Amino acid sequence: MTTESSRARQQRWNERHTARAPIESIEPDPTLVETSADLVPGRALDLGTGDGRNAIWLALRGWRVTAVDFSDVALERARVTAGIEGAAGIDWQQQDLLEWRPPEASFDLVVLVFIQLPLDERRRVYAAAAAAVTAGGTLLVIGHDRTNPAEEVGGPRDQEVLFTAAEIATDLPDGFRVERAEVVRRGHGDGPLPVDAVLRAVRLGQAPR
Repeated sequence: MTTESSRARQQRWNERHTARAPIESIEPDPTLVETSADLVPGRALDLGTGDGRNAIWLALRGWRVTAVDFSDVALERARVTAGIEGAAGIDWQQQDLLEWRPPEASFDLVVLVFIQLPLDERRRVYAAAAAAVTAGGTLLVIGHDRTNPAEEVGGPRDQEVLFTAAEIATDLPDGFRVERAEVVRRGHGDGPLPVDAVLRAVRLGQAPR
């Protein structure tokens, strides 16, 4: 269990977002775009939404999005950007991902993009994310792969917070079918590209009508 308080985590993330605006690219994550483009829009949960780039992209494509983050600074910036982009109806929620639990079996798509946590914390957050997927829905995890530091392309270098898609697949609860568990080079261009671990899994069962 972590010894950092919820308030301290919020303050830490607020400081990071205040120091750098935006903290990420304003464009949606290209791996998310590629791995979710074939899904039929429904209810989506974007955990660790940050500046909201992925939530906004999903909303503009017809998803009804709940976007959650540690930082109220990031969420306010995301609201402004959503208004500029015309992405209406996103439910922005400031929550501590290590303590908050989304409603179970409530989302057709649950997304975790670069939620890099130590193993015990990661398992707590990712288990809650998996539980939030409805029958027939999709869990999509994108993160810095364990091999990423060797490529010298940025991102965390601490192996404690890195993972492989196979590790995430192993931790999935019963009732999921893994559709993809692989390493993906993110983006295009010359030179080394970031190395992502990508997992896409579907919760078995018939979706409620």
